[in-house]
Formats: sequence, C-alpha cells, structure tokens
Amino acid sequence: MSIKVQSKDVADIENILTLNPKIKPHASLVPSSETKVNKKHWKRNQDKKCNSCDPLLNNFDDVKHTTLSERGALREANRCLKCADAPCQKSCPTQLDVKSFIGSIATKNFYGAAKAIFSDNPLGLTCGMVCPTSDLCVGSCNLYASEEGAINIGGLQHFATDIFMQMKIPQVRPPHIVADDESYATKVALIGCGPASVSCATFLARLGYKNLTIFEKEKFIGGLSSSEIPQYRLPIEVVQYEIELMKDLGVKIENERKLSMSDITIQKLKNEKYGAIFVGIGLPNPKRVHPFENLTEEMGFFTSKDFLPKVSLASKPGMCKCTGKALPQLSGNVIVLGAGDTAFDCATSALRCGASRVYVVFRKGFTNIRAVPEEMELAREEKCEFLPFLGPHEVHLKNGRVSAITFFRTEVNEEGEFVEDYEQTMKLRANYIICAFGSGLYDEDVKAALAPLNFNKYGLPDLNVKTMETTVPGIFCGGDIAGVAETTVEAVNDGKTAAWHMHKYIQAQHGKEVSRIPELPKFYTPIDEVDISVELCGMKFVNPFGLASATPCTSSAMIRRAFEAGWGFAVTKTFSLDKDIVTNVSPRIIRGSTSGHNYGPGQGAFLNIELISEKTAAYWCQSVSELKKDFPDKILIASIMCSYNSKDWTELAKMAELAGADALELNLSCPHGMGERGMGLACGQDPVLVRNICRWVREATKIPFFAKLTPNVTNIVDIAKAAQEGNADGVTATNTLSGLMGLKGNGDPWPGVGNEKRTTYGGVSGNAIRPVALRAVSAIARALPGFPILATGGIDSAESSMQFLSCGASVLQVKSHNH
Repeated sequence: MSIKVQSKDVADIENILTLNPKIKPHASLVPSSETKVNKKHWKRNQDKKCNSCDPLLNNFDDVKHTTLSERGALREANRCLKCADAPCQKSCPTQLDVKSFIGSIATKNFYGAAKAIFSDNPLGLTCGMVCPTSDLCVGSCNLYASEEGAINIGGLQHFATDIFMQMKIPQVRPPHIVADDESYATKVALIGCGPASVSCATFLARLGYKNLTIFEKEKFIGGLSSSEIPQYRLPIEVVQYEIELMKDLGVKIENERKLSMSDITIQKLKNEKYGAIFVGIGLPNPKRVHPFENLTEEMGFFTSKDFLPKVSLASKPGMCKCTGKALPQLSGNVIVLGAGDTAFDCATSALRCGASRVYVVFRKGFTNIRAVPEEMELAREEKCEFLPFLGPHEVHLKNGRVSAITFFRTEVNEEGEFVEDYEQTMKLRANYIICAFGSGLYDEDVKAALAPLNFNKYGLPDLNVKTMETTVPGIFCGGDIAGVAETTVEAVNDGKTAAWHMHKYIQAQHGKEVSRIPELPKFYTPIDEVDISVELCGMKFVNPFGLASATPCTSSAMIRRAFEAGWGFAVTKTFSLDKDIVTNVSPRIIRGSTSGHNYGPGQGAFLNIELISEKTAAYWCQSVSELKKDFPDKILIASIMCSYNSKDWTELAKMAELAGADALELNLSCPHGMGERGMGLACGQDPVLVRNICRWVREATKIPFFAKLTPNVTNIVDIAKAAQEGNADGVTATNTLSGLMGLKGNGDPWPGVGNEKRTTYGGVSGNAIRPVALRAVSAIARALPGFPILATGGIDSAESSMQFLSCGASVLQVKSHNH
C-alpha cells in the first residue's frame, strides 16, 4: 500500500502541472522526423504542401484578414499615434478623420467612431470592408515602417460601423439645417443606385433637399457593390443597410428604370422639371477583344460583367425578389484573364462555383499588377495559380465548347511597351474562360439617352473633375462613368463632391449664394438629440465632461480650444498669489512603470513632479473674463491655492469671483512640492484645516466652490465631511497619489532633474489610480448622500465615466488621458 505524500498533489493534477514552464536539466532532443509528424496535430495555419484543402464550393463566409473582434479593435486602436498632421487622412479620398474615429474606438466610444466615419463617408461600412487601404490610408500610416506595422485602419472602420449597424439607429436630418424655402423642393434625379449616387443623394438630403429620386435599371439596389463584389467580401445586408440609412432621409428609389431612349433620358428628365441630374450608372459594357468576340456562355466563356452578377444573385440572399437563381456551374480548369481587382474576384468566385484549378493570366509582370495586395494575397492563399507575361492569341474549341487557349509570350521593348513575341507560345487546357479586361460605355442607346452631353476621347462624358459637372449646366456625373474613380471609396467621393456643387447650382438658380468653402452636414441620429446636460449648485453643465486642473489647462488658449472642441467645463491650472509664484523644473512628467514595455499611446499611468501654474493670478483672472465672454454657456472653474492663511484665501477667492468664474476649486491636495511650503497636501490632510479654509472662502464669496481632496489620507470621508461642515458646495475626488515611479538600473531616479539628478515623490495619475478614485467617490457618496462630487482619476473612456457616475459622481474631470 502506497503512502500518501501530503506535500504532493494527486497524480491527475501533477500530470497537468508538468506543462508548466520549468528549468530543464538538459537540452531537449526529438528527431526531426517525429516533429514533422507531430506538428500536423498542432498547426493552425495551412500546410504549404496541402493539395486537398477544405473545398470552397458554395462557401461565401467572410475571408477578410482585416476583420477584428472587439478585443482586437481595442488593442489596434490603442497603437495609433493620433498624428497631428495625420497622413492617413490626406490619403483617404473622402478625407475621413481617421485619428478621430480611431481615438473614439480606443475609448470604447463606438457610436462616436461610427458617427465620425459616416459623416464623411455615407458608405463607411462598405468601404471598411472593401477599400484598398494598403494603397490609401494604411499605405501612408507613420507606423508602416515600424516593427509592429501600420494600423489596420480598414478593420477598425469595419468594426465601428458594424457595431453601429447592430444598434439599429436611424439617420435623421441635422436639426440646425433650415431648408424651408422652395429651392429645397427642387426635383433632383440620380441615375443608377450605386455608391456614387447613394453618396450624392445622402449629402443632398442632409443639406435639406426633399425631392430626391434614384432611378435603377435592375430589380436590386446597390450597383456594383451588390452585383460584382462577392458576398464573402461584401455581404448584401451591408449594402442594403447603408441604402436604408439614405432612405431614412426621404430619398426615393424606382427600380427597373433604365437610361434608354425607351425609358429615361436626360432630356425627358429636364422636360419633367428636374432641376439637377446626377449620372452614376458605372460602365455597363464589358470590353471584348480578340480572340473572344464570338464566344458565348454556352461555349464556356464569361466576361466579368456576366459572371460576377450571376454569382451574386445566387449567393446573396435577399438581393432581389427573384428566386431560384443557381451559381454558375464550373468544373475543371478555369482561366481568368486580367490583373485588376475584378479579375481576382472572378478567380476566387470561380473556386466557389466548382472550379478544380484556377489560373490568373495577365499580359504584364507581377510588379505591374493593378489589383491591391489584399486581393492578390487572398487568391494566392486559395491556391490560384498566377501566369504573367502572357497575351491571349487563340481559343481552341472541342465539340462547340472551350477546350484550350494559346498565348504568346509578352516582352518589354526599349520604349517600355509590352509587345507579343510570336515565337514563344504556351497552350493551356481550359474548361472555362472568364475575361476581366475592364468595361466601358459602348451602348449607343445609352449614349443617345445621355444627349446633349459631350463625350471625350475615351467615350465618357466631358466634365470638370473638381466639381463633377458636365459641359451641360446642372448635369453631374460620378463613379466609373466619370473616368476618375477606380474604387468604391473614390466613387463615394465623386458623389460627395457632386452633391456640394449641385447644391451651389440649385441655390444659384434661385438667386442665392452659398459658402465658398464646402459645408456639408455631418451624420446625425436621434442619439445626438439626447440632453446630457447636468444642473449642479445652480450651474448648468452642457455635458458632464470637463478638463481637470492639470497640464491640459496650462494656458487659457488650451481651455479655449477645449471649449471649441465641445468640452462642457474646465478647471484652470491652479494659481496662487504672486508671493507664492513657482518655477517648474524639467523633466517633470514621465510615463508610468506600470505600463511595462508599452511606449507611446495607451499608457497605464503617469508620474509628475509639476507644481502649480507659473502664470500670475492677474493672467488667470483676465483669462477667465475673456473665456466667459466668448463661451457664456460653458462652466469655468478657477482652481486656487494658498497656505493656511485667512487673508490670502479671502483675497484670491474674491479676485477669481470678480473675474467671472462660475465656481472655485480649492486645491488642498497637491502631493508634491507645495506641501513643503505649507500649501496643498499640507492643508488637505487635516480635517480642521480643511474646515476652516472652506469657512473662510464661504464668507468671502457667493459663488459655489469645491474642495479638491487628496487620496493620501487614512479616511477620505473625514476630509469630505470637514469640507461639508465648512459650507463647501461639494468636493473634487481625487488628486494624484503620492509615489516614486522607479529607478534606473544604475540607481538614478527618474525623473532626475539637473546634473545632480535630483528628484522627489511625485503624483501618480492615470488608469492606475482609478480603483483609488472610485473607492473615494463611492465612499463619499455613501457617507454624504446628495453632496456633489466632481470625480477625477483614471477617467479614460465612456465606460470608465459610467463607472464614476454609477458610484455617485455628479460631473467628470479628465486629465491624464489628454496627454
């Protein structure tokens, strides 16, 4: 019988614990032949030698590498540098405020992120999924050359707008838009229901136009987004959702109305009193080149304009009312001709339609591929084969069907042109051919319906590319037919650009002028009409978010910018009488050691040895007067500090009140530098001193005041009670926590000032002190019900803001997160 050893776990637990890291007594040895077998049980990526991978037939699940979970989105957003002159925004055709929406994601304000995106791009979710970001915003990211790589901007945009879609919040016209005269009843026609028209109609509707009609030739809506971008890249419900957002503003859609001499023409619309017309029909006709002129689908030949819509109709549920549509039935070898995004969409779609092997064949080399890397990489991962430097010469038929195709090798001549070398040929077996050589406007009926428009040498309407207006006043174009846009996002921007200039045109027709600088209204929902103002101590805060008395309020100019940005209130940097003026040292603010090896955004804590303001009381009093004059609806609180002296507190409090401050904050809590002078912490740790100072200020002033408390006490509730007994109107909880952030490896302190590397205990702030601040707020609120609390300490997001409000805070002060 075995004796149980008390200091050992049972066998099952000991077996599990063998997986824990241990210091090995010897080097490990496993033959490579065994590892090759074993790794197959653990590999999560696809084996390079796999020739029998999971079939893709009928599999239209999301395949985008950029798709992010909430955890992934928060981590990615916190990497963003929020560059001052952000190059990502300059590379976005719609000029999306990228750093703004990423900043909102980082603080879990997903609604704010989506609002910023949809304000500039009404198809923000579509573009988040299909934008060639590597050639646009991501390609310009300042982190592109870093070890971590560029920010996944497309994935973040997709994440925020997808979350918003799930909120099911409608779009409404901004209430400040006044559109009550007859000019806004002007009839406006938009031809084609693709991205350009949807964008144009959305912005016109936001501007106040009430009579907008989109004419669409198909039974479905969405244009190429619906018919030619596969479901696994852009689900149909996304397209329909964004069109519903447009329809929320009153835009009407008429299906099965096409641009044709037999239906809609430009002239007929003008005769029907349409005041402005936008043409966004795309390029409807495929290019047919030799040797494919006489081939048909029955023979195994498709153009991309034939193939992709058939795939979409069969794979996108609810795309239209038509039913029973089946995927094109492919098999064997499929050859896709072309090297653009459409060609790679055809290639990956062919695999889902039954192709055994897909060859993507193109005339130029890999360095000349027009498709974005994301598209090409997907095709490579799905085992498509790429054959460069080949031009089609002859299609071979067998029993009336495609059986093979012969190519000539292409070479680059001395002029840099690609020419065919007739001595080098290649013949490939083919069961199907899909030609993706682009498209154009070749239908004479459509061209006739566009009269009286003029056409350029490319067969497209002549227009001003800066306004999207054609040579005929009041007629505008956008998207593929305009010849500028090559991507969805550029088509969206065409519509956006046209909308503003259509607005200018219509208003001019009614004898009115509009701003020379475009003023397109932003995205607006009923959420924006919610009143989040707070009434406290007779003051009305337009919102509960304000800047704390810290470095973000170092100067009055900084407070002015904060008010312009929408902050509800601000507390000035603490100032004193001239006899107590200070001089700050440097370095005085450092990153916290609690952040580990994280440098840059997303710091968990800061430490500062900064003192109060170096600016005089006169400076701050004048600043208070100026700011209150220019921002009468904003609350401005003056933060003041004196030693334990009745005369000083009385004098300084009266100065601030006379300057026009709405309230005072008594800094009784600065944990470093000022305590040695008998100020700040030296006063705030003693209930008797706090009580007396509050009584002095109460006798001297009539405006509300709040005592700013220190967490560096045994029981903060005792200090809050003392402030209440001294007739303070409330308290601010809390100031920073006294601490020593760390020493370098050689023993030097950081921060270390001057050659002698002098330092002191500083104030720890940021998320690291949030638990301390939450405890302080909740304890005071429980002990003193109804006593106003201005909370501060680790407020970095909407989520943490709610935590403080739930604990009993009245309004919120933000400091470290603004650094």
